[in-house]
Amino acid sequence: MTTANYPSVYLRKGRDEAVRRFHPWIFSGAIERIEGQANEGDPVRLFAHDGTLLGCGFFEGGSIAVRMLSFGTSITDFDAFFVEKIEQAYRLRQALGLIQPAPEAGAHRNNVYRLVHGEGDGVSGLVIDVYGDTAVLQAHSTGVYHHIERIAEAVVKVCKGEVTAVFDKSSATLPDPSIASVGDRFLIGKSTAQPVYENGLQILPDWLRGQKTGFFIDQRDNRRLVGQYASGRRVLNMFCYSGGFSLYALQGGAEEVVSVDSSARALSLVEHNVALNFGDTIAGGRHEGVVADAFEYLKGIAYGAFDLIVLDPPAFAKKRSALKNALNGYRKLNALALERLAPGSFLFTYSCSQAVSPEDFRLAVLTASVQAGRSVRILQQLGQATDHPVSIYHPEGEYLKGLFLYVE
Repeated sequence: MTTANYPSVYLRKGRDEAVRRFHPWIFSGAIERIEGQANEGDPVRLFAHDGTLLGCGFFEGGSIAVRMLSFGTSITDFDAFFVEKIEQAYRLRQALGLIQPAPEAGAHRNNVYRLVHGEGDGVSGLVIDVYGDTAVLQAHSTGVYHHIERIAEAVVKVCKGEVTAVFDKSSATLPDPSIASVGDRFLIGKSTAQPVYENGLQILPDWLRGQKTGFFIDQRDNRRLVGQYASGRRVLNMFCYSGGFSLYALQGGAEEVVSVDSSARALSLVEHNVALNFGDTIAGGRHEGVVADAFEYLKGIAYGAFDLIVLDPPAFAKKRSALKNALNGYRKLNALALERLAPGSFLFTYSCSQAVSPEDFRLAVLTASVQAGRSVRILQQLGQATDHPVSIYHPEGEYLKGLFLYVE
């Protein structure tokens, strides 16, 4: 299909302001008419009401009707487009010092990073995470999924031998999971999960059955911060998953680390990662894993049992309609932790819900502080790691919010 044959999407009068400011989402209510047959996932050209070409994107057909890929021009060659975008993203990770696959990188060795972060890297609906020699792709849009094979080829081409296997894990992220009828699969090569390095620590990712692409790469910078303040402290890592915060706390000299998750399988990953880095004996010494509901566990611990707590729950609000209940959940969770922390403690608390704004989250934690009756100071406002960039034109990409707090 040539660009001239792409269906044409025309916006209502006065509804082109956001896209002229390079916002990549076109909502269905802004569309006046469509000329040609636009099926879900098809490339389309976008026009203003007066016929001015605004750019090119994929037609999605839902609330976000079009995901923009170019502005002011059409895309004539998708092979070249994806190579160019992935090359740009790769150069950024190089500039950030995140691509260090060679063993001689020592204590700072890192071979796990996010290569492409959707809108933040100019490809709305695409996530690519790299774990050693394996890249894991997730398509969040049908249009991206229609090009998943050429994207895999572009990754291998750009990474020049560093990535030899590409795994597609899109079945859980597509708007219509039935589109991925073949299920999750290797697109290029094959590999088995092997320990990868994050700032010198070894972690076993699980892209086959794990959450997201296999590990929560977005918390890397925040994990390092926890490690800096863990020395001599009794650390509680809630919603621990595979134990990233726990590893950094142990490395940082924590007196005791307790990892809590409702999943027994997650705790087995924690124990494996702890043993991988510190040996088997530490599991019965400075580290303990507990399978429990987070709210019930917090209710049951004694006042002053911990002087550093990490709260990193799953998204409480995946849609705007769930915002009220989500904020209630954040207030309740943070109040329970604040009520039980010893005086002079640290609390690292997060929300990964895109529907929750930084202001909403901060207000929820403020309310929790009042409820707990504690004097609380904000030491630092936190966000996602640097390989999860946010386009200045797409503030919705700032999904991870965090606060580093000191509790009197």
